[in-house]
Amino acid sequence: MFAGHFGLAAAVKSRQPETPLWALMLGTQLLDVIFVPLLLTGVETIVSVRDGGYGASVIHADYTHSLAGALLIALLAGAFAWKFWGKRSGGVMGALVFSHWLLDFLVHRSDLPILPGNLGHLPLLGFGLWKWPYISILLEILLIAAGAVMYYRSLQTRAKSGLGSVAGNSRSGRALWTSIIMAGLLVLSLVSDLLGIG
Repeated sequence: MFAGHFGLAAAVKSRQPETPLWALMLGTQLLDVIFVPLLLTGVETIVSVRDGGYGASVIHADYTHSLAGALLIALLAGAFAWKFWGKRSGGVMGALVFSHWLLDFLVHRSDLPILPGNLGHLPLLGFGLWKWPYISILLEILLIAAGAVMYYRSLQTRAKSGLGSVAGNSRSGRALWTSIIMAGLLVLSLVSDLLGIG
């Protein structure tokens, strides 16, 4: 669900202009960014499942994608953002990082542990929307569309505020193209996800 996470970052940027977009984009994927070196070293793993299709994997991300692990990573990211961009950015960043786990909870098969390392072998979590590709794809498309529209509206509002008509029109045009490019990249991310590229 890469595209859906990024769509959420675009939506958050529309309401939180103080935090850089790159930081919000990174924040939405921070659990996966930390997952990659753990995957490469064999600490966390991915196993393909027989039925194939979109999201055709069980992910054993027992540290990065455990409920407690995701909360810890979110708190650390929030503290970092607070230091550099202020208290509000810290709260927003922490919530955004944790939103990754919440969205994964909707789409993942039951492969999300509660405690790091699946300590105590508690029940694994996940609603498994990936078993129904059309529903999970629709969810991602909705997140992309909402993020792109909200991002465009925020850019347009900022372009119009306090600028002369010529400069305002120029900035409104840039806002539109920036939003179109962002939405296009998010759709490409979704398509690459569907095709299993990357």
